[in-house]
Amino acid sequence: MKPSNPQSETDRFKEISSWVSSVQDLDQRLEPIIGTLAQMLRVKIVSLMLVDWNAKRLYVRTALGDVPGDYKKRELKIGKGVAGYVAEKGAPVVVPEVGKDIRWNQELAESTGRFAYTVACAPMKIADETIGVIELINRTDGGHFQEADLKLLTVYAEAAALAIDKARQDVKIETEEEGFREELCGKYQIIGKGDALTKVVSEAFKVAKSKASTLILGESGTGKELLARLIHQAGPRRDNPMIGLNCAALPETLMEDELFGHEKGSYTGALNRKIGKFELADNGTLFLDEIGEMSPGMQAKMLRVLQEGVFYRVGGNLPVSVDVRVICATNRDILKEVNDGRFREDLYYRMNVVQIHMPPLRERREDIPLLANYFLDLFKADRGLPELKISQKALDNMVQYDWPGNIRELRNCLERAVVMGNHEEIRPEDLPIFGPRTAYKGIEVGLTMDEAIDRFKREFIIANLRQTGGNRTKAAKKMDIQRTYLSRLISKLDIKEI
Repeated sequence: MKPSNPQSETDRFKEISSWVSSVQDLDQRLEPIIGTLAQMLRVKIVSLMLVDWNAKRLYVRTALGDVPGDYKKRELKIGKGVAGYVAEKGAPVVVPEVGKDIRWNQELAESTGRFAYTVACAPMKIADETIGVIELINRTDGGHFQEADLKLLTVYAEAAALAIDKARQDVKIETEEEGFREELCGKYQIIGKGDALTKVVSEAFKVAKSKASTLILGESGTGKELLARLIHQAGPRRDNPMIGLNCAALPETLMEDELFGHEKGSYTGALNRKIGKFELADNGTLFLDEIGEMSPGMQAKMLRVLQEGVFYRVGGNLPVSVDVRVICATNRDILKEVNDGRFREDLYYRMNVVQIHMPPLRERREDIPLLANYFLDLFKADRGLPELKISQKALDNMVQYDWPGNIRELRNCLERAVVMGNHEEIRPEDLPIFGPRTAYKGIEVGLTMDEAIDRFKREFIIANLRQTGGNRTKAAKKMDIQRTYLSRLISKLDIKEI
């Protein structure tokens, strides 16, 4: 083999390292590394395998060259074969002739045993942890790999490890920013000083010190997710991610994929292995909102994970172990759901180790002025209106109002008032609230039957829209009507956006 030009190798490595650091997709980072390595060492097959220490196996993440059709589905047990040996020992290995090496003989059942004659393999490491290996199989010139080839292979294995580590950090940052962006920007705090909220916060700090499964109950818009974040941040898992999922937003099949991930090739379009929310939250916290909406099939799968800390990816047959603190939330009467047979009793008791009730805003009226001024400060800063204030009459109306949509409704109400008001003072007429209650006021004489029915429909729809923070899909579901029919009624009855 003609020796490579050391300078060109160095230059090419620097070029790849620079390019890799600017690319977001992990596969796009790894392919130039193994592609250039294949060119430099004249390799027929290069495969990059990652370690799943929970399953004690290696699986192929990406491979280039003359690979068989099923090669990318290849998996190895840690310690078995050359790649498994390198993963276990954390040291590079060259096997000039595989037929003379007992480590390769352990791989005879694998597809590669039928065509490999020379192999080189190096570990990818982050700190002292082996996260995977790069394996070279056969040379295009028919020669054997030698010890001298390991130096270049090891350098590129280090580059691949750095690319994977950066991708993991990017995912962690993106995940945390997605969940905590508003909080980190100072747009969310638990605001209040009343006894009801003080009790809740005290309970949250107590439960934060443990890993007990926690169930947060409360109406829509009361701040259940914010309380879950407080529990996570106040606990020992604060440096690990908190991952959230709304159980009402996905059908069962998609929810299973989101929670547990899938294996490559498990269904049409599954081109790569996907890591689910449970794995992303390993050593951290998983927050499941609207848990009462979960289907019976998913309830059974959730119970197993909570009991055993083990699950299977979609299309997979290897168990994945995780250490996750689970916090659930619902606005339903979950105990009634259990008694009516719509929610599993065993799952209820598994997630209800500790229960915290988030009080509605009407039960903490003393906090309404604090919240109103807090949101006003945010919106007037965004709009450049430093002198804007709330009139006393408007504030009195807000304190008397029941806020069926709770804090979410209050926030939306203030934002609308800032946008639509006179930019000097928020007055009662600037607030889209209709007295202390929006409930139907009862029978009124002097109306035709059609007028009375329309009036009831209007008040009923408004109440449900406020309860769901203006979400038409959720409101339609609560009223047991089609969303399209609800939209027609809103237009017919001249209901303004909530």
